[in-house]
Amino acid sequence: MTTISLLPIGWLGSPIAPLLATTGEAEADSSLVLAGVLLSLVVVYFASKLFGELCVRINLPPVLGDLIGGVIVGVSAFNLLVFPEGGVTADSSVIMTFLQSTAHLSAESLAATFSAQSEVISVLSELGVIILLFEIGLESELEELIKYGPQAAVVAVVGVVLPFALGTVGLMTFFDVPAIPSIFAGAALTATSIGITAKVLAEIGKLSSKEGQIIVGAAVLDDVLGIIVLAVVASLVKTGEVEVTNILYLSISAAAFLVGTIILGRLLNPYFVSLVRSFKTRGPLLISALVVTFVLSYVASAIQLEGILGAFAAGLILGENELQRDLEEQVVPIADMLVPVFFVVVGARTDISVLNPFEPSNREGLIIAAFLIVVAIIGKVATSLTIFQPGINRLAIGVGMIPRGEVGLVFAGVGAASGVLSESLDAAIIAMVIVTTFIAPPWLRSVLEKGDATEKAEETA
Repeated sequence: MTTISLLPIGWLGSPIAPLLATTGEAEADSSLVLAGVLLSLVVVYFASKLFGELCVRINLPPVLGDLIGGVIVGVSAFNLLVFPEGGVTADSSVIMTFLQSTAHLSAESLAATFSAQSEVISVLSELGVIILLFEIGLESELEELIKYGPQAAVVAVVGVVLPFALGTVGLMTFFDVPAIPSIFAGAALTATSIGITAKVLAEIGKLSSKEGQIIVGAAVLDDVLGIIVLAVVASLVKTGEVEVTNILYLSISAAAFLVGTIILGRLLNPYFVSLVRSFKTRGPLLISALVVTFVLSYVASAIQLEGILGAFAAGLILGENELQRDLEEQVVPIADMLVPVFFVVVGARTDISVLNPFEPSNREGLIIAAFLIVVAIIGKVATSLTIFQPGINRLAIGVGMIPRGEVGLVFAGVGAASGVLSESLDAAIIAMVIVTTFIAPPWLRSVLEKGDATEKAEETA
């Protein structure tokens, strides 16, 4: 069996060669890995632009076009962009098949090349979401987030507790699902994809609005709570008991990281500005900001949090200095290059065949999925009832928390790997993730636009 690991990128020899370290008989061909990555990026950008433009022309968010484009080029349709998960092999990849026709690789070498190429695209996807959250942090106002922090905390807690309770109890009561699988499925309902919602808010110029700040703040807290819930459920699956020390560690480390980063960032911001202005080489502001972002993302990952939390915190603190506008302008091209990779990959990994009712094995899963979808929507929309501040579009808050996106897929992946989920329940969770991810962007946009129209009409009257 061939094992492939990622090593730090070097620049001696082939630019992709240092990424590849193999053990066993087969070895990935570095030039073909590079070729596969380049072809994959062509597919990503073509799908993003084509379907993004189509969505814009019918008044839908461009991010929805990225997701749809990913589904079209991914495992659900043309197999142009596929990944070695769920039994997918190199023979299923159109790009790998094309490369095989020109290079005549052995089956083992082709598999190794496919695995390495997929790893590189996955890394670029993760970089994309890190840059996206950094950009969102830059555009967010720390004072506003602090102002609406208590409200965002209430929304986040209710948005985690309510769907978790409804999903777990409902599965045990109505479908006779055992306790641990029910708890795991209930945990999958707690997730919120901050990347998808924040992208929609940014596209329609609502990221800095009251609604946008509450949604972003709640989604960040929701992400932290989701990590804790996932850790708790994973330990329950593994050992049959909840490790209280792990819960306390994650809770304390998350709070200390976010608060400590913001306080330290405010103290060091003047020195950051002075350092950037002292540089004489090209791109001092952007490079320095990326260094801060990657360091904080690493620290967040090292303490078992999500790297995107570190990126968001970096954007928040660097958005507090006088170079904010310049930095926002400079990060846009980087975001335009990497962020579409993230969203298209999310779509490409999504197998919508689980929604096919004509497949007998899917029917049980679809029935459970219908229940999970209802709970997933109600559990998040109900958070709008907790809004106690006046002048806020309450429904927009609830709708903004609906998409599960890549976070929900992580829960499904962990559940499938642990063996705790049956095929029907795993399919149901994936179906719930698909539906909530795709309905939320146009719904959120519609709710916000109607709210603006109503507000203008009231002002006119």
